[in-house]
Amino acid sequence: MKEREEENIYSLFPEEPKQLDQEQIKSIPAQVFLNYFFAINYHIKNFDDGGLEQLAFFREAKPEMTEQDIEAVKRLLINSWSTEYALRTTAELGDADYMRNALHWTFPQAYYSVFAGLQAFLRTRGVLSSNEALVMREVGRLVVKNAYPRAIGFYASGHYDDFKVNRLPLAHYKPGLQIASKELEAQAQIGQFLRTTRRMKAKAIRQQLQANPSTAIRSSRTGEILQKFGPQHWQQLTWRVGYTTLFDLLSRLRISNSHREIERFVQADIDFKLFHESLLEIVSYLNGIHECYVAQAMGLQQYEAFVQELPKHLQNSFVTARLHDKVQPLLQDNDYSLGAAA
Repeated sequence: MKEREEENIYSLFPEEPKQLDQEQIKSIPAQVFLNYFFAINYHIKNFDDGGLEQLAFFREAKPEMTEQDIEAVKRLLINSWSTEYALRTTAELGDADYMRNALHWTFPQAYYSVFAGLQAFLRTRGVLSSNEALVMREVGRLVVKNAYPRAIGFYASGHYDDFKVNRLPLAHYKPGLQIASKELEAQAQIGQFLRTTRRMKAKAIRQQLQANPSTAIRSSRTGEILQKFGPQHWQQLTWRVGYTTLFDLLSRLRISNSHREIERFVQADIDFKLFHESLLEIVSYLNGIHECYVAQAMGLQQYEAFVQELPKHLQNSFVTARLHDKVQPLLQDNDYSLGAAA
């Protein structure tokens, strides 16, 4: 089924595409994937949104944490940081061939580092579950509630045949195959990534639902499990899909090393160093946001003491750098640091 919204997407490059050789054609899926994450990073770095201090959600948050909560959050952060440490170790080696073959583990590392940091943040808000579907629904609601800076506050919503991209005013343009060099191109690529990811998520939910006789949507006429969906059937699934956010886009990185798709990336002719740099900068940005929220909930003094006591491989690392560059400037000179252990 063709999405209704695609009828209103305008091409940035209406001229005829140039002829591509077979190697270039085989590299297109990997190049598009690189384009998506480069565009996200480009958008984050070039979108001036004032940061967390501009958000009412951050200023008004008054979380209360027990000692048990604090210990759980610490474990989640160490998990997040250790995974980011491994990702950084690969990225810093700088060898293109090594990075090409490292995709088997760096893709999931990028996702799970952010996911653990996200769980730590949600724990400060009383969300204790590690169930991925529930975590994604919760963070989707927080994105919509403006808990995140505007640079990553975009999301897709709506039914399968009528998706809407929110907070990306230029997302209705159709992107080309080039790396984004302006905001228009970046937003066009992010918009397409949101739509394709939401479509995949809706299809996966349909497959899961229809495979279970007790949850399957059935024909009102015959009572048989439906094999084909119309608009009214897709609409019954929309609440299960939730909102599609940056975190859903990152979940696309969970590619099994036994999956054929990863081999398509390994064999592609793309800039693997640029890919790793883009992923690492996105991971660092998102983890930094979650660290600010956690430090606010724990109290800055307790958070600083925790960072001082980290395992050896994390001592005086990027964690300390983000503490000095992001967390302390945000919390030291205002009332955002709550010290809220109950």
